[in-house]
Amino acid sequence: MSQGALDSLLSRLNAGDSAAAEEVFVEFEPYLRMVIRRKLSGSLRTKFDSSDIVQSVWADLLAGLRQSKWVFQDVDQLRAFLITMTRNRFIDRLRQHRSALEREVTMPQHDLDHLAASRATRVSENYYADELWHLMLDACPAAHYELLSLKRAGASIAEIAERTRLHQSSVRRILYDIAHRVARLRGDHGNN
Repeated sequence: MSQGALDSLLSRLNAGDSAAAEEVFVEFEPYLRMVIRRKLSGSLRTKFDSSDIVQSVWADLLAGLRQSKWVFQDVDQLRAFLITMTRNRFIDRLRQHRSALEREVTMPQHDLDHLAASRATRVSENYYADELWHLMLDACPAAHYELLSLKRAGASIAEIAERTRLHQSSVRRILYDIAHRVARLRGDHGNN
């Protein structure tokens, strides 16, 4: 934006024109975010984003302009004011998160892998699994309960066929039919 356009924008801003404030925001927002990003470390980026800080600065600027707290003589004074206000807001946020950052410890990757592998089943998962199991039992004749139990235990199609003395294609067909019936039952339950 040219200097003349910025001066005109500044005059409208000083007069309390909210459209001018929006134009100023569009003009200065990328620069102010850059000011913050230079100071953001990786651990701070998890706590807040530069756009959050810039938006809070703009909210304060608009409130101050509406109350006629500030009048800017030129664009350089406005820019310096916005930079100072942004840096101060950043320092405030840094103070808010300092104690949390000091207590945080990065876990070694092998500990994270162990946690992911040993994740306990949640109560809701057990509830939905039990609900599905009962729907499956309702959807098939008692003669297929053993087949379902083997599948639930993790047996392969070949293992189920061997244990039940059914052909593998029959096991697949029975499981497919049960799944189809369960889907219909769920659809009926969802419509009620």
